[in-house]
Amino acid sequence: MTTADFSTLATETYVSVTTFRKSGEPVSTPVWVVAEGDRLLVTTAPSSGKVKRVRHTPRVEVTPCDMRGNISDGAVALPATAAIRDDEATLDAMDAALKKKYGAKYTAIRLAQKVRGTAGQSVALEIRL
Repeated sequence: MTTADFSTLATETYVSVTTFRKSGEPVSTPVWVVAEGDRLLVTTAPSSGKVKRVRHTPRVEVTPCDMRGNISDGAVALPATAAIRDDEATLDAMDAALKKKYGAKYTAIRLAQKVRGTAGQSVALEIRL
């Protein structure tokens, strides 16, 4: 992933994050993404399939897509690595960046999580070159 690729991905509303099962089968999920320094951050539940698969292998691919996961015309899947982060500094940085980028949509999702009692149950997928 070049600096230009990273910058482009950081401005996308959605990216498809492809993780890999133990069998090597790819599983793609459209997600919101934000840049924080030299990394991309994605929020997810600690029990999500993405987290389970990243624990097995940090190999991922990221591709621009729409909210349904349809890959943009001419988009290329970029290889990267992912790590699971649950430290307060990363979660705070991710939360602030998501609020800034997605505004009321993100705030509404966090409010719904508070109502359901699942607030504070997120981890970050940290995606790097």
